[in-house]
Amino acid sequence: MSTEEHVWRAHIVRRLRERNRKECDNFKEIIEQNNRLIDHVAQLKADNLKLSVENEQLRSAVSTGGTGSNVAIATLEKKLLSQQEELTDLHKRKGENSQMIVDLNQKVEQQRITISEKEHSLAEQQTNNNRLRAEVQLLHSSLEELKKLNNTMLDEHTALQLAFSSLEDKLRGVQDENRRLLERLMQYKSKDADKLNEENESIIRKRLPSIFRKRSAKLKRDLEDAVREPGTSTNTASSPGAASLQRNSSPAQFVGGLIGDEDFDEATINGAMEAIGLDDNEYISARFTAGEVCENSRTSIDTLKATGYLGQANPTKILMKFEAHENESHAVRWSPVERMVATGGADRKVKLWDIGKNSTEPRAVLSGSSAGINSVDFDSTGAYILGTSNDYGARVWTVIDNRLRHTLTGHSGKVMAAKYVQEPIKVVTGSHDRTLKIWDLRSIACIETKFAGSSCNDLVTTDSLGSTIISGHYDKKIRFWDIRTEKQADDVLMPAKITSLDLSKDCNYLICSVRDDTIKLLDLRKNQVISTFTNEHFKISCDFARASFNSSGLKIACGSADGAIYIWNVNGFLEATLKGHSTAVNAVSWSPNNNSLASVGKNKRCIIYSDS
Repeated sequence: MSTEEHVWRAHIVRRLRERNRKECDNFKEIIEQNNRLIDHVAQLKADNLKLSVENEQLRSAVSTGGTGSNVAIATLEKKLLSQQEELTDLHKRKGENSQMIVDLNQKVEQQRITISEKEHSLAEQQTNNNRLRAEVQLLHSSLEELKKLNNTMLDEHTALQLAFSSLEDKLRGVQDENRRLLERLMQYKSKDADKLNEENESIIRKRLPSIFRKRSAKLKRDLEDAVREPGTSTNTASSPGAASLQRNSSPAQFVGGLIGDEDFDEATINGAMEAIGLDDNEYISARFTAGEVCENSRTSIDTLKATGYLGQANPTKILMKFEAHENESHAVRWSPVERMVATGGADRKVKLWDIGKNSTEPRAVLSGSSAGINSVDFDSTGAYILGTSNDYGARVWTVIDNRLRHTLTGHSGKVMAAKYVQEPIKVVTGSHDRTLKIWDLRSIACIETKFAGSSCNDLVTTDSLGSTIISGHYDKKIRFWDIRTEKQADDVLMPAKITSLDLSKDCNYLICSVRDDTIKLLDLRKNQVISTFTNEHFKISCDFARASFNSSGLKIACGSADGAIYIWNVNGFLEATLKGHSTAVNAVSWSPNNNSLASVGKNKRCIIYSDS
């Protein structure tokens, strides 16, 4: 206790000394000078008093008389005058010093006021400092709590990741099982179709007249002979068998008078044609160009094929028409499991449209891209949608909740196409930076880069495992990449730069749209072009115009710069030309589940065509 008392006493003494030093040192010289002046004034007063006494004595002496005394008096008077003048000067200096003391006192008061204000400000700062220290302590305690909470959340996140990985493994297992079941179902359906074809064939063989079978056999032999002979034409219309049919057959004889057109469905006709060895031209010639029919009333083969008489009808009717994007639309794709279409446009959005409900309002708008969308694609389950963009990236959204799941960045040029590889684990992207990149969606990282040497406009994968990647490039080449052996097969050279690729369902045929306004059909088993599709009015609209196979792989559709959509069958015949767009058509897509066709173009519009 005594130590504390000594401390504060010493503190007070130190503060008092410091105050005296601040208040007195500045005026020390003035005070000393003032004291000297006061002493000098006192001395002068004493001298003055003494002189006054002497003056009185001299006056009294003068009054008594004497000349010597007069001289002394005069001297004393002079001395008195000088003393009075000096006294006056001293009084004047005293007044000046007094005024200086007053001014200095005012300054001292001002300094005291300033010191008190600063002391008050110092007290406030100390109070604020104490308050901030208390806040810092609170923040430290809050930080510790947040660290503990963060550790807890990290543990929960790790647990959830493990659970998510387990669920993903289960999902992949279920998807694999679903794929196997689908394959088995397709096998069963194929067997059922084969059995139905056999039944139809037996029915046709029983019902068709024997004369037609004989003449068909004769026609077949004539065709075989014509093929063996060099320089002969294989045109069935000029063959003897066909002429025989024209002279001696009639529609009634052809059907034997037993069944009519309404009794034949597509499978029955195709089974009958396969059974008797006729192609489309032979069948129509035998049925509709008999001798009794006038040439002017002859139904043209073109009209019959365009209306789908020998197969699935073409989707010539407009089912829906709506504004898909705020400006140009670039991409369109059907969902593999729903009557739903995804579109992508220059407005940086991917939109989902529910065609089954005939709704012209989007089911969902998927955002996240910072530039125009170039392509869209679904995985085989329809659960994920993959989009590429001009911002050098690709993105994956989930369809069920419309959330952005992955953003794949790493290209140095706009990404034109993307497809799933070993779905849903990997994705391959093709870009204008002349590379193809394979991404692992589990780590969201690029695991392999393939250097193509030319800008990639489109790519496809040959199967669900993505063992072979086929890419189309600006340098007119189709490149084949085997990701299992990391070897590149021989390139196929096209006559102009390639705008799009599409595979048939059995992965045996590939169509390639080329900038010289043609579409090439390639047999991948031979790696060579087997057919070319073109028309005098058909013009490829842009460098990323997309052509498409239908679900059966028997028809091909592609949009043109004149706003029309041209449909060919794989035999090279132009079956239909669809109207509806007023500007160039950028992309088309056949529905995998029905005979519907979706298209988008430069006029923002999406049109859905159907056959009913």
